[in-house]
Amino acid sequence: MLKVLVIDIGGSKVKFAVPGSRAKRSIPTERALTPRRLLELLGSITVGWEYDVVSIGFPGPVIHGRPSLDPAKFGKGWDSFDFEKHFKKPVKIINDAAMQALGGYKGGRMLFIGLGTGLGSALILDDIIVPLELGELTDPHGRRLASILGKRGLKRRGLTGWRRSFRKIAPRLRAAFRTDYIAIGGGNAKHLGRLPRWIRRGGNHLALAGGARLWNTSVRHVKHTWILG
Repeated sequence: MLKVLVIDIGGSKVKFAVPGSRAKRSIPTERALTPRRLLELLGSITVGWEYDVVSIGFPGPVIHGRPSLDPAKFGKGWDSFDFEKHFKKPVKIINDAAMQALGGYKGGRMLFIGLGTGLGSALILDDIIVPLELGELTDPHGRRLASILGKRGLKRRGLTGWRRSFRKIAPRLRAAFRTDYIAIGGGNAKHLGRLPRWIRRGGNHLALAGGARLWNTSVRHVKHTWILG
């Protein structure tokens, strides 16, 4: 089995780990973070770590295996940086929500929702991974789902109001996508309280599991998506 360095780039933290080992660290996400700065930080953290390949969960669209733009509040250069040249090892880059979704996938039709700084989302339909941007959808008042269910929504509405919003929105998303179940990840998943049986709670560990699974199961990249098997 390959040893995988998983880099999960989030809005508030960047997590580094080699699943199956004790190698695991996290750092705050710097404002205007560039790929070169990220690798400077990683180099000082991962001295002595052993790994064969690299998985990167990127907080934005990934097309043909590369970031297609520079995320808001991040620095420049993500869409053109050559990570394989730096690591001198094979690298796979995937949308961060899709990586978490892969880590929580148990078969069938699954919608993943990541509750963190913003709102991550991905759909897996019978082994086809489709990254989504559900955070861009709006409610009847014009509020984006990312602002309702993300960190700002939790702070603005309080825990009770935020939970109420989630309980109202989640069944509608499940019905719209006709999924068997919803997997919840991200740092705020732990705040949801009791959940119905068709919602499976995870956490940030799903990203690490997904990054390892990207290399150690049969997962292939086809244009804008990934296919298992």
